[in-house]
Amino acid sequence: MAAFGRFSQTLLRSVSGAQTRQLSAAATHGEQGGKTWKLLTFLVALPGVGVCMMNTFLKAQHHSHDHPEFIPYTHLRIRSKRFPWGDGNKTLFHNSHLNALPDGYEDHK
Repeated sequence: MAAFGRFSQTLLRSVSGAQTRQLSAAATHGEQGGKTWKLLTFLVALPGVGVCMMNTFLKAQHHSHDHPEFIPYTHLRIRSKRFPWGDGNKTLFHNSHLNALPDGYEDHK
């Protein structure tokens, strides 16, 4: 039994020692990892953000600024009681251009 205990302790020391050697070896390559992330940031991430911004800008230029068609469905824009702010008919984050009231858009009245 004592031989098994010594063998398991020796085995544990060799395994833990190998792990610490691997970790310390990985730490020496830290400068290479930082350089890689710096290159990825400047060569991939920033141009990707620029392309996305340009795509959004170009789509906004071709976007129609008309109201969506108002269809007075009975199940939409139900007001069972008044809102506690303003005139009681508009939601808290009301957008007069996009959000219709129960009887239509505000500027078509």
